[in-house]
Amino acid sequence: MAAQIFVISGASGAGKTTLVRAIQAGDSSLRFAVSYTTRPPRPGEVDGQDYCFVSEEEFGQLIREGLLVEYVYQFGYYYGTSRTWLDQARQGHQDILFDVEMHGARALKEHYPQGVFIFILPPTPEVLESRLRRRGNLPEAELQARLARVRQEVQEAPWYDYLVVNDELAQATARLQAIVTAARCRSSVLWPTLSPFWR
Repeated sequence: MAAQIFVISGASGAGKTTLVRAIQAGDSSLRFAVSYTTRPPRPGEVDGQDYCFVSEEEFGQLIREGLLVEYVYQFGYYYGTSRTWLDQARQGHQDILFDVEMHGARALKEHYPQGVFIFILPPTPEVLESRLRRRGNLPEAELQARLARVRQEVQEAPWYDYLVVNDELAQATARLQAIVTAARCRSSVLWPTLSPFWR
């Protein structure tokens, strides 16, 4: 049985990356999907673990060869998911956890409609701006561009399967884990492995 796909996205600063790390740390059955990107690493990020950092020329080659299942150009950089990596990972014993923006999530939904799609929301726009400013590593122009996109991005929330409001980290993490647990208990997931015992 192929591994399940869990796709998490939300407005920048909503805390999705923090939640992804929190849920993965507590669930060894989840494998993080490492995307390609042309942006430079942030402090503490590890190549091949957080992202595969490549040049624009290398990224363009991946596009031309059809090796990406989805990609997007955002805030001056490209981001994308390897089709080969994903197909191979789905044959393993771990479910796959994505942290992608909305365009990437829509592309994944087209290719893997059976996936579980989760949107992370901050409690208010003001909290979101405060979180972005606390990062301290975003140029003002980029921060303003991200804030300008927030209301547009949030309009995507209704098509997701689940919404998680990230007000308090422990509660949001617990909600996210509950979604993963429930998805793993769906009859469409469990019955194919159990039915042979009941024939």
